[in-house]
Amino acid sequence: MVKRVTLFVTCLVDQLFPKIGLGMADVLEDLGYELDFPEAQTCCGQPAFNSGHWDEARQVARYFLDVFRDCECVVCPSGSCAAMVTHHFEELFAGDPGRLAEVRALKPRVWEFSQFLLDVAGVEDVGARLDRVVTFHDSCHGLRELRIKEGPRRLLAKVRGLELREMDIPEECCGFGGTFSVKFPEVSGGMARTKIDSILRTGAGTVVGLDSSCLLQIEGALRRAGSQVRAMHLAEVLASR
Repeated sequence: MVKRVTLFVTCLVDQLFPKIGLGMADVLEDLGYELDFPEAQTCCGQPAFNSGHWDEARQVARYFLDVFRDCECVVCPSGSCAAMVTHHFEELFAGDPGRLAEVRALKPRVWEFSQFLLDVAGVEDVGARLDRVVTFHDSCHGLRELRIKEGPRRLLAKVRGLELREMDIPEECCGFGGTFSVKFPEVSGGMARTKIDSILRTGAGTVVGLDSSCLLQIEGALRRAGSQVRAMHLAEVLASR
């Protein structure tokens, strides 16, 4: 039984969305877990990896392994960062038997936040209340690499006062894609506009997701469109009282 949880908050949460990290911590602490936050943590290496700079990504990934190697359980509020560690570290270190063994030892102890709640903590109702109509965005890495689909919806169904209205294209990409949005801004912007049109058709006042990167892209597009719809991470929703 897991007693101590180490938080990996990710770069974007640390630098831009601290409320997400604090919300995650509040929920886990309320469930009785002892929390640990290694101040030495940095990045998982995904930006360099996605851009084809695997040597630089390995350098960052080695540091990640050094920081988190001895943790009982690592929980992360990001499907993309969790997928990087659990899926792509093995690719990075395929030619390094020592590091590959470390990756495989750590992999079963790394969890995306919603998966941890459902599969490790075994809870669906964390006592949250949020009187809002929301819609849910399925982020690409969480959906396609971690197979996260119904879990967040089960958690949202237990939030008192919350009504979930599904989009007609909940699984369609928001267009962020890390460095993709920088390299191909026109395509990225077009994908974002398609996504927010779907969000607006629901009539929801809030769009909820698992990745701050997606929420950054979506809320930016919503604001540029003059919409009052706002974005929230699942951790913020579940920390609401």
